[in-house]
Amino acid sequence: MTALPRPLVWLLWANPRRRARKLLQFARVEADGGRDLVRAAELTGDPHLRRCFFAHARDEARHAEMFRIRGIELWKTIEGPESPSPATDRIAPGEHGLDDLRVEDEDDRTLLAFIHLSESAAARDFSAYRKVLGHDPRTRAVFDRILRDEEFHMRYSLAQLDRVSAGRRRRHLWMARARRLWKSYLRLATGIANVMAAIILTAQYFILLPPFALLAKRAARREHPGWSAR
Repeated sequence: MTALPRPLVWLLWANPRRRARKLLQFARVEADGGRDLVRAAELTGDPHLRRCFFAHARDEARHAEMFRIRGIELWKTIEGPESPSPATDRIAPGEHGLDDLRVEDEDDRTLLAFIHLSESAAARDFSAYRKVLGHDPRTRAVFDRILRDEEFHMRYSLAQLDRVSAGRRRRHLWMARARRLWKSYLRLATGIANVMAAIILTAQYFILLPPFALLAKRAARREHPGWSAR
């Protein structure tokens, strides 16, 4: 989720149930990102990058645990049955880690470009979230701690991209931005399509079904009770 208006960010985090759901969702994404980074460390032939990726993977695992613990803490304070995911969750489904990259298909340069852009987006979003969490200091503290790591990840990935790209940093970042933009468009289109489908199905239920129900009742009144010979 990126660059949402502040009122929508506030709406997303105001409800404790939604807040717990988002934190648990972030925990899953961070854990997935950590596994991707371990795989990247195994595949790279650069010893320095291998150490960086393993260190980054440890940070992601720690972030996943922090989000999971706080999400469970919040969930335990919530009363009442589980409710369906609201439209805001479908339009803004949360962070996306490395954007579902197949690490095996990327080289060090393209992977570093994606890491830098993903961490930059996460830092921007986490900064926006913490600003609307004044009413929940414990959740805000989680974002404060993770935000410092995200900023470090931005710096190391850019420095390593400079080192391995031989002066072609801008080209790799531009290509990574284009791919992220396309993925973001697909996510947004899918979210809007889901909302529109729900609206259309609801409208059909209330507009099309009542006439059929009325016709069925009229037909039932014209039927004679019991068996009739024909």
